[in-house]
Amino acid sequence: MANFSKSDVPQFSVEVYQNAYLPQGGREVNAIVTVTSTGGGTTGRVPLGNAVPAPRDSAGPGPGAAVVLMVDCSGSMDYPPTKMRNARDATAAAIDTLRDGTRFAVVAGTHVAKDVYPGAGQLATADPRTKAQAKEALRRLSPGGGTAVGTWLRLTDRLLGSADVGIRHGILLTDGRNEHESPEDLRAALESCAGRFTCDARGVGTDWEVKEVTAIASALLGTADIVADPAGLAGDFTRMMENVMGKEVADVALRLWTPVGVEIAFVKQVAPTVADLTGRRTESGPRAGDYPTGSWGDESRDYHVCVRVPEAGIGQEMLAARVSLILPPTADGGAPQTLSQGLVRAVWTDDMTASTSINPQVAHYTGQAELAQVIQQGLDARKSGDFDGATAKLGRAVQLASASGNADTAKLLSKVVDVVDAATGTVRLKARVAEADEMTLETRSTKTVRVKK
Repeated sequence: MANFSKSDVPQFSVEVYQNAYLPQGGREVNAIVTVTSTGGGTTGRVPLGNAVPAPRDSAGPGPGAAVVLMVDCSGSMDYPPTKMRNARDATAAAIDTLRDGTRFAVVAGTHVAKDVYPGAGQLATADPRTKAQAKEALRRLSPGGGTAVGTWLRLTDRLLGSADVGIRHGILLTDGRNEHESPEDLRAALESCAGRFTCDARGVGTDWEVKEVTAIASALLGTADIVADPAGLAGDFTRMMENVMGKEVADVALRLWTPVGVEIAFVKQVAPTVADLTGRRTESGPRAGDYPTGSWGDESRDYHVCVRVPEAGIGQEMLAARVSLILPPTADGGAPQTLSQGLVRAVWTDDMTASTSINPQVAHYTGQAELAQVIQQGLDARKSGDFDGATAKLGRAVQLASASGNADTAKLLSKVVDVVDAATGTVRLKARVAEADEMTLETRSTKTVRVKK
């Protein structure tokens, strides 16, 4: 494992934003939980709130990290021929970004998966010599064959599983649909890999399926994006690898403990992207469950927790939930460690002003979650020929993006609809939409903006 000085120790904080007041008979409690990791050697910021240092036997970058780069080498990568060259160059740029000491491998993906460097089911250790060898192996890659992404992921899992590290990460590039294995095979591969490594997925060009790529990233707690112009791959891959190299702590779980009688409605990540974690709960003790958050660097994320409490009388108060950040048990049998905690409360009142006030953070992220949903619904309606439904949904999306200040999403929407009045969501569908613009909107629909606190 990597060794760090005391100044490099990342620290975590939990802050809870909510309106705790409920009217008589009220049962639903909503809270936004902001989790912040700071001080991992990349900034001089002071940790917020009840920050607790993460133990340093959890993995950090360098010797504590392993990365596998999965490069699509199917036949479609030859159309145009520059696509394969750009993919090789991008992967080489990512390899150059590896910190010395990082374990790594390169997988060529077609209807089968092959570890082309270093080979023999092993990982290399990054240094100038191995980086040069890996880039030489990339130059020998040529397109041919089909696409079976599940095989790529399973090989990546085996390679990463061979390393005694904490941070395990995959980067996947594809340009086509997953046509050489069944959807069930891909789902099974994702289920077997979930929780074992994180994975960023990129679609290059416009011949791939958005829902396939975003499903991979969602299942493996990574990011998904489109690189419509292959010439932009090198910059994107470099940024991705820089982000991986900034990860300090792996396998952090959001633990939710609730008293007797409290039901969990949902748990969602709402920033920097929307991701529903409700169905990914694993039980961790009486009335407690863990929700995976993946690996962390110097960053902040927001989560929306919604619980239903038992009815109570005016003036009564209860703890609705306790939110904790947890590191799992260590390989040598060490106990789980609590990094930070926050409390969600419920107070019943007859003050109508207090009980009907919506917390600004809750209101903002409720709108951002709806924004992601109506974009997907609108694009699906457009594809199916339901133009009235598409106009209504995408109009609502324009309205939400405008109200929340989500300028990036508003700009993407303007390439699919003509905006008549953003405030009311009055729009007209464009007669012609570039395929890349529609795919970019769909791929990035879950990206959110932080609420101004």
